[in-house]
Amino acid sequence: MTVGWSAFRVPRGEVNLWDVLSGVVTDSPRQDSGHLVVADSKRVFSRNPRGARRLELTVLAFLDQLDAEGCGPRTPSELLKLPPAGLQLSRGALARHPWYSKLPESLPHAVDEGVLSIRSGKLAREMNRSAVSFLNGGCCVLPAGELNDSWQTTGNKSLSQWQVSGSLLEHMWESFGEESLSVFVDRMGGRSHYGRWLSKQFPAARLQVREECSSLSEYVLTQEVGGVERRMRVVFAERCEERSFSVALASCFAKYGRELGMNAFNSYFGGLQPGLKPTAGYTTDGRRWLKDAEPALSLAGVPQGVLIRDR
Repeated sequence: MTVGWSAFRVPRGEVNLWDVLSGVVTDSPRQDSGHLVVADSKRVFSRNPRGARRLELTVLAFLDQLDAEGCGPRTPSELLKLPPAGLQLSRGALARHPWYSKLPESLPHAVDEGVLSIRSGKLAREMNRSAVSFLNGGCCVLPAGELNDSWQTTGNKSLSQWQVSGSLLEHMWESFGEESLSVFVDRMGGRSHYGRWLSKQFPAARLQVREECSSLSEYVLTQEVGGVERRMRVVFAERCEERSFSVALASCFAKYGRELGMNAFNSYFGGLQPGLKPTAGYTTDGRRWLKDAEPALSLAGVPQGVLIRDR
């Protein structure tokens, strides 16, 4: 499982960043020759060289904005260090999943560094012109073994996802709560009620339930800290990547982290069994791969609980 997040500072209220940054950003994959594509990651990424370039350009160009010199993460290890400390993938977790040793040594790996530099520079100038700042972003990675351990503790897929999402909300609250945050979160498993989870995550804050219905749930958290009020509006919605630029970009971060992991996975097991057809990792093709990869799996000796999600 990968969970992405992104945070922006905008000059006034809520704005449509697709409109504000339209000179360099689009939600249409067909316009990728001159624009960065920010949309649902399933539309941005496709399993061909163009799709891989499109996703990587978007992800790394935005992450470049976090660095004063305009050069964001250039290795997978730097990418994995973007989450808050408690959500970073530990060395033990990496060692437990040996295919992470096959992550590329440097980034970008699908596009030319010069092309990335040009796109990143254009984005920086457009954001500066529009008084928009990219404040924070990245992806949290939970490989199968870590996720299975979490499910053993929580007994619930949505609750395991919330442990990550709730920690990210807390990170946003601590970092930017005094600026009156508006946060959009993709709905988790059709759930409509998040008040109990929010109250537990933010026990000292006042919680207002604004709306809880089949398509949208909205809450406001407030708390006075040192004489200054923190405020965070949290909206859980279906297909949130279509209404929120930040969620769409976060989905791209998550997809990028996932695909880096899958490429490493296929490289690792392909090295043990030449000619093994790669897998995208989804259910149907995953079953095919497990059958095809029996020789490689025997050589690797990786426990099933580290290789396959329990649910």
